[in-house]
Amino acid sequence: MSATTDARSASAVSTWRTPLVIIICGCIIALLSFGPRSSLGFFVQPMSRELAWGRDVFGLALALQNLLWGLGQPIAGAIADRFGIVRVMVVGALLYAGGLLLMRYSTTPLALDMGAGVLIGFGLSGCSFNLVLSAFSKLLPPEKRGIALGAGTAAGSFGQFLFAPFGVAMIDSFGWQPALTVFALLMLLIVPLSLALSTPPQAETNVPAADQQSFKTALAEAFGHRSYVLLVLGFFTCGFQLAFITVHLPPFLVDRGIPASTGGWVIAAIGLFNIIGSLSVGWVQNFIPKRYILSAIYFTRALSILAFISFPITPFTAIAFGAISGLTWLSTVPPTSALVALMFGTRWFATLYGFAFVSHQVGGFLGVWLGGIVFEQYGSYTPLWWLSILFGVLSALINLPIVEKPVARPVAQPA
Repeated sequence: MSATTDARSASAVSTWRTPLVIIICGCIIALLSFGPRSSLGFFVQPMSRELAWGRDVFGLALALQNLLWGLGQPIAGAIADRFGIVRVMVVGALLYAGGLLLMRYSTTPLALDMGAGVLIGFGLSGCSFNLVLSAFSKLLPPEKRGIALGAGTAAGSFGQFLFAPFGVAMIDSFGWQPALTVFALLMLLIVPLSLALSTPPQAETNVPAADQQSFKTALAEAFGHRSYVLLVLGFFTCGFQLAFITVHLPPFLVDRGIPASTGGWVIAAIGLFNIIGSLSVGWVQNFIPKRYILSAIYFTRALSILAFISFPITPFTAIAFGAISGLTWLSTVPPTSALVALMFGTRWFATLYGFAFVSHQVGGFLGVWLGGIVFEQYGSYTPLWWLSILFGVLSALINLPIVEKPVARPVAQPA
């Protein structure tokens, strides 16, 4: 009687959560969470002028944010896998909003590190597109996952494109403090939207026998699986290249005599073309082996960087490089997340994808950090461009041996 009542209640609650509703709400969450953090660079100059801070202060805070986002991701993923996604998303959204408000009232570098670095970093690990992709993998049927994963990734990129001019307009019209307050209030919208992505707490008794697996066993299985290790290693390159280009491409163009406004168009081109790339890869991965897609993406990046630094740099070539980079920007995410779900199922998906994302963010941290060190040492970014090319070729090769099938698990024998 009780089981029947619970089943009817669960069915009644979930009737409104159609695949379309889940995808739409998830994409809005990805847009909202990715937008402000990609627009924080616009606050550097007004805050520096008012608070007399150097850019190194912001550099440390934002580097800390990226690192903690990555380190917090597997923790948030494990909690979401065990207790449900909604709880994690709500806490993540509140931390994110709190970090933006603390940043708005920061008067010391330590306060900025806590707000823009620690709170936003851990907040992103709880409510960013990584958790959205986990919800899509758990809630949507296999035939809808590919395009949904691409749409979720593209939505994050659209948030980057949308919030950049919105943030600039807010700062110009009302000042940087009100702009951060508005950003914080917008993050609270994630709380009601996360209800559409609700997954039930999964005690071992609620998990099908085929998926009954402890946290430690899941980690041991994943890191003992050659294909997963190769996937994680390749994802490091993605973070390294993206972070290096995002932070150091604008000053690199200025050093080459390209107007700063052109750098803005290059970043805009990356955001726009990433939408096309993510959606296309999300659809194509239903027909082409995902390892080949990843290999092609990394090799294309290496070739585009090689061509970019080998020919005279003009506004046209810079924007063309931005467009090509955009097509391959976050398009690694749909096949990477799909491979994790394919190999290990969805029981510990958020956890295992979270560890892959740690590799991505460590690569990003090193891309930003080494870019600054190399430039200060040699007065040029050339060594980092060539290192990006090398990593791209290595990742293209690393992904080829990946085996795209579920991991073999022993079947329990009847007594």
